[in-house]
Amino acid sequence: MALAQVSSNKCSGGYQKVFEHDSTELKCKMKVAVYLPPKAENEKCPVFYWLSGLTCTEQNFITKAGSQQAASEHGIIIVAPDTSPRGCNIEGEDESWDFGTGAGFYVNATQDPWKTNYCMYTYVTEELPRLINANFPADPEKMSISGHSMGGHGALICALKNPGKYKALLFLLSPPSVTPSSVPGGRRPGRYSMGRMMPRCWQAVMTSSCRPASCFLTT
Repeated sequence: MALAQVSSNKCSGGYQKVFEHDSTELKCKMKVAVYLPPKAENEKCPVFYWLSGLTCTEQNFITKAGSQQAASEHGIIIVAPDTSPRGCNIEGEDESWDFGTGAGFYVNATQDPWKTNYCMYTYVTEELPRLINANFPADPEKMSISGHSMGGHGALICALKNPGKYKALLFLLSPPSVTPSSVPGGRRPGRYSMGRMMPRCWQAVMTSSCRPASCFLTT
């Protein structure tokens, strides 16, 4: 899979880069931010996957978090993908901030017209790691995953559905992330519970009450 470099900036002794590629799972071009620490010049490094929240792009975490300094010190590659497919010309994908563009929820859509492009779960857990392992000095045995809000939910389900795949999991959630029915967008008919993107079997999980939560797990 070919990567086209969009930008490259010296940062904390390493390089903060952004790439674009044609995704086979999402059937569109995707951008992904990759931080390469100095250690990556000579040896393989652990990879930390970050999943951002609603309305975000690959830019949010790399611009606001300041994570490059710690990644540089500890020799960790940071990978931050975009939050959804873009420009797929699906009716309704740009109508709301909390559904469609910028709101892929890191799940695989189950119904038309979404299921052709909105396969973020498979993209994050399968296609993206293959891409990173093939193009960078990444240690495939040392992957961790984390995320905030919608991305926290995404990190949680990616790790729980793939025991042993990730060495560590950190998720940061707020009630709207796990209980869409508690906010106006989540109460729109068919948005979550009727399977436009999320499977029907998730209805009970997505409508149960939950307090804000954060957790760090290691294997």
